[in-house]
Amino acid sequence: MRLNKGLMISAIALASALALSGCTDSGAAPSAAPVEKAPEFDAGSTMAKLSDAGKITIGTKFDQPLFGLKGPDGTPEGFDVEMAKLIAAKLGIKPENIEWVETVSANREPFIQNGQVDMVVATYTINDTRKEVIDFAGPYYEAGQDLLVLAGNPDKITGPEDLTGKQVCTVSGSTSEKNIAAYTDKIQATDTYSNCLGPLRSGESVAVTTDNVILAGLADQNEGEFEVVDKPFTKEPYGIGLKKGDEAFRTFINDTLEKSFEDGSWAAAWDATAGKVLETPTPPAVDRY
Repeated sequence: MRLNKGLMISAIALASALALSGCTDSGAAPSAAPVEKAPEFDAGSTMAKLSDAGKITIGTKFDQPLFGLKGPDGTPEGFDVEMAKLIAAKLGIKPENIEWVETVSANREPFIQNGQVDMVVATYTINDTRKEVIDFAGPYYEAGQDLLVLAGNPDKITGPEDLTGKQVCTVSGSTSEKNIAAYTDKIQATDTYSNCLGPLRSGESVAVTTDNVILAGLADQNEGEFEVVDKPFTKEPYGIGLKKGDEAFRTFINDTLEKSFEDGSWAAAWDATAGKVLETPTPPAVDRY
């Protein structure tokens, strides 16, 4: 059973024991993408360096059900993780040679700029402010900001217009924090969205706000406690972050994404992760800016 496009939360629970934070090497669920044998790249390119090294460091979320969630063996799982594996596979890098680094909303740009990661795949909304300091490939998915409330919606919140004078929880440094500031100045900012669930349970905050697919995952993970208002009020194109000015690497990732849209590997990655709960969407058009 899957949720319909309204993101009404089903009774299916994600089959993962959940743990948070840290940095780990991959060794768990195999990617559906076949690993390229002896791929060839221009000498000196990022692709050649990574392929020759046979390893890559990728930033992702560790607390986002459906997209990037640290699994019982310490390896992250989800749609973002599978998309990252698709790109690594085209470089000739096996899943077990990916080093996964937890990136939260506030540290994604610094991690890319400082070279702590080779790329970030982490429910990462493409926007002009971020593009001033890093580059994006993609998008590979488009979400929309929404609200998570207690089951039964006791505060009768139907959209962001109902939040005036009420406290809302979100993540510091996220696009969601900036967007919701147009509706309320009472914002409780934490480092991860899972840390917003306690304040929502206690009534300290009346809602949690971020992208609808993230909220759907949190609600599904905590069956019967929460519900998504299901009135998205923004468009959030998810992209893959990389070092600014690396045009060849960005083109390579975009080419890989477009091929995955065409050959079914993108849909297979979705169906194996978020597709267990949500309907399969149509992939967006890659932005070749």
